[in-house]
Amino acid sequence: MKTILRVAATATVALLATTASAETRLTMSSWLPTGHPLVKDVMKPWIKNVEEATDGRVKIIMLPSALGHPKVHYDIAREGQADITYSAHGYTPGRFKLYKMVEFPFGGDSAVGTSVAYWNVYNDYLKPAGEHKDVKLLGLFTHGPGHIHNSKRTVNAASDLEGLKLRVGGGIMNDIATELGAVTLQKPSSSTYELVSSGVADGTLFPLESVPAFKIQDKTTHTTLVPGGLYNFSFFLVMNRDRFADLSEEDRKAIESVSGEAFARLAGEMWDTQDAKGLEAIQANGNDIVTANEAFLTEIRDASAPMEAEWLETAEQLGVDGKAALEAFRTMSHGQDVAQTR
Repeated sequence: MKTILRVAATATVALLATTASAETRLTMSSWLPTGHPLVKDVMKPWIKNVEEATDGRVKIIMLPSALGHPKVHYDIAREGQADITYSAHGYTPGRFKLYKMVEFPFGGDSAVGTSVAYWNVYNDYLKPAGEHKDVKLLGLFTHGPGHIHNSKRTVNAASDLEGLKLRVGGGIMNDIATELGAVTLQKPSSSTYELVSSGVADGTLFPLESVPAFKIQDKTTHTTLVPGGLYNFSFFLVMNRDRFADLSEEDRKAIESVSGEAFARLAGEMWDTQDAKGLEAIQANGNDIVTANEAFLTEIRDASAPMEAEWLETAEQLGVDGKAALEAFRTMSHGQDVAQTR
């Protein structure tokens, strides 16, 4: 009998020890191909950073396939279908309001600059509006500045855009292209090659990295670079709120230490690196590349002014000092503030 009790006690101790040292496994739903730089050079390194920061107590498992369309990934995390997801605010028009701050023209020439500024300005000005209150917001970031690429002609004035059929992803990029005279086709980036190669679209609005990424450098032979960007695109990284709360305080702090600004910098560095490679590919192809002149920049500025005014009104309705937020964002994204962690 004593032997049986001793064995049972030993087994109980072993079970408790195993439970105490058991790791927490979190799932991530990713909707991009595993070879995409955002997955390969941002999400996977961040997953590794989380594991290292928690001394192996928290491991994130990327699911083999996405649990849904990119536009539902916020809800996938909110509802707990997966613990962690990422996507773009603009994929669900009307749901989020304040992200447009980073998508207006002339946001900045560096994705590191815009991404780090975005995270800090969000926390300083936009967070009280509660647009992400039903999840744990782990990160915000942008891709690099968006430019104009087409197969027809050099574009250096609004009149050059008139009648051009451009693929756009929606949001501000659709609004500004339409206001400048282009005919917009709101389609996902994955459809760009088919649209351009078939002649359905004359071109697209894209950051530089996307031109070779979607293999259209031989098709869109005219590129207009817009200093500061014609537009930008806002992304988020979120976690189920309850799952985050269930973690120990130590692990919550560890995850936050490699998220937020650190994650924004990681994502921004990837986009900047890929944009540089994209420009090299366009140049190597012998494409026509021009930089928008001051007259064209003025036309862009005038076209976007009503959009900014509307956003400022929305921000005020949400209890946010939009003017101060926008000024802070542009100062940071263009300045040296982002060179070092605050």
